[in-house]
Amino acid sequence: MRDLSLHILDIVQNSIDAAADFIQVTVDVQPKEDRLVITVSDNGRGMDEALVEKITDPFVTGRTTRKVGLGLALLEAAVQRSDGDLSISSRPGVGTTVTARFRYRHIDRPPMGDLTQTIISLILCNPDIDFLFRYIYGQREFKLDTREIRAHIGDMDINDIRIVDWIREYVQAGIEGKID
Repeated sequence: MRDLSLHILDIVQNSIDAAADFIQVTVDVQPKEDRLVITVSDNGRGMDEALVEKITDPFVTGRTTRKVGLGLALLEAAVQRSDGDLSISSRPGVGTTVTARFRYRHIDRPPMGDLTQTIISLILCNPDIDFLFRYIYGQREFKLDTREIRAHIGDMDINDIRIVDWIREYVQAGIEGKID
């Protein structure tokens, strides 16, 4: 995968496949500490300990539609190339958390990519799933919670173009640090 936003998309797809209806994506960028941490947590089916131990093997997957799952294997390779690590915790019936840690300034760390478009795509393609997106840069934190948006828009569809345009502008401004 070319950039981290695509890894996020892939990991969130795993959460969706695990029947999650709430997914939290956190991107924590700490340049002074030379650290970038991406965490995706869900309330899906979860996995038992035996599956968690081998889930980064490309020939092991929790999916029933195919026998190969490259997403976590590719993410693990990316973090290892960047002097980082990947951790996965999961409990059946509770959910899963995937945490990828990178050295922020490492020459082999993939670029972030279009994080705004990734978040918009997730919301548009999954209107029945709630997302909490947190973007932390140094001491600054931005948060977008679709549950709060739904509470404010009432009967409007979250995929209404006016709502989507607002979300796009809001997320981009939040990432850029233009929201207090």
